[in-house]
Amino acid sequence: MHLNLLYRICTMITVIMIFLAPVVSAASIGEKRQAIRDMSNETLDKLYEVHPKAREAIKNAAGYAVFSNYGIKVIVLGGGRGKGMVIDRNSGREVFMKKADVGLGLGLGVKNYREVFVFEDKKALNRFIDQGWQLGGQATFAATDGVTGGAFQGAVSIWPGAWLYQITDKGLALEVTGQGTRYYKDSDLN
Repeated sequence: MHLNLLYRICTMITVIMIFLAPVVSAASIGEKRQAIRDMSNETLDKLYEVHPKAREAIKNAAGYAVFSNYGIKVIVLGGGRGKGMVIDRNSGREVFMKKADVGLGLGLGVKNYREVFVFEDKKALNRFIDQGWQLGGQATFAATDGVTGGAFQGAVSIWPGAWLYQITDKGLALEVTGQGTRYYKDSDLN
């Protein structure tokens, strides 16, 4: 009986914090887009500060994406959401996107982090824009160890031609984990 009640309480807290916490703002579409652009620029500045070679990777890439993410885990349930944008470096096109994830596992806490995807070629870029990226089950990707060097040192390969840097308050994350994660176009901002 107590476990059932605990489960219900955890479920309610998770739903409230994930889906109801962000108050609907009166910001215009233009203001929302600009807030994402500003977040993207701040994130890139931080990435370049902790990993200067990432600037070269992004400069030479077909495109990149930047996301701000917020996640919460209460006992066995967790979830999160995020928003960001993809930039096609050749055309300058901006595509605004969202992220949602849910997960199960023991834990308690709140996590705020940023992600920077780098797409080496147009095919990888278009795949992300058109199909998003889904990560199911539980997976952990090990970041490069620094032995090989290069512009993608500190990033993880998520598929051929696509790399991911994850930035926390402490700098680059040493691993990227995900459970039921999905990236998709934001129909309100595009």
